[in-house]
Amino acid sequence: MSKPREPIPVTQARGSRRAGMTRSELLALPVVVDVTTAARALGLGRSTAYELVRRREFPCRVLLVGSSYRVPTSDLLRVLGIHHVDQEQTPPAA
Repeated sequence: MSKPREPIPVTQARGSRRAGMTRSELLALPVVVDVTTAARALGLGRSTAYELVRRREFPCRVLLVGSSYRVPTSDLLRVLGIHHVDQEQTPPAA
């Protein structure tokens, strides 16, 4: 009987600039992003992200546009638990 596999902690790879993205960086993303950008937002490495896409286990919807993969930013924000609030919207008058 095999022992259940424990999750491998996500660490910042050597030579990478930084892991993750700030909230303001996430909210400034375009409508769709490439897998590498989505992976950075999720704290994943590029190779891991593409492996998850290949296995159809990436945590967000992934679109194949031509020969490129794209991730809808709205799905990425949903997975991260970030709800975009239009900052230009004024509160209703009381």
